[in-house]
Amino acid sequence: MLKEFKEFAMRGNVVDMAVGIIIGGAFGTIVKSLVSDVIMPPIGLLLGKVDFSNLFIVLKGRGASYATLADAQAAGAVTLNYGAFINTIISFAIVAFAVFLLIKNINRLKKEKPAPEPTTKECPYCLSTIPLNATRCPFCTSSLKGE
Repeated sequence: MLKEFKEFAMRGNVVDMAVGIIIGGAFGTIVKSLVSDVIMPPIGLLLGKVDFSNLFIVLKGRGASYATLADAQAAGAVTLNYGAFINTIISFAIVAFAVFLLIKNINRLKKEKPAPEPTTKECPYCLSTIPLNATRCPFCTSSLKGE
């Protein structure tokens, strides 16, 4: 059983998948930082200095309002963190767009290019290869005007 597991784990597809998952996790961390540290602050400024990570609703807790989500959580309040959800949606949209661009470029590289237009043809009389626009075969001197 151990031998079978080793064969399964060392197959090319399993190793490739593991590498993809690891790189995907690292990519997710980069995108999360991009969204929370680079994209959301300017959007928040444009919308009146709103910090999306601090948008929440107190469902149950001591005190009527809290300045930040961290304050509410420290006080033991139960919160609905819709700002974090907005950040997550934006992260997803960025990752989905990046994956779309990646797949689009991979598919473009995979497409077979159409065969080039032929520049020669066969003489119907002697079967020699001659230029496409030839009106007389240079090998057998047959007239090709009717073709």
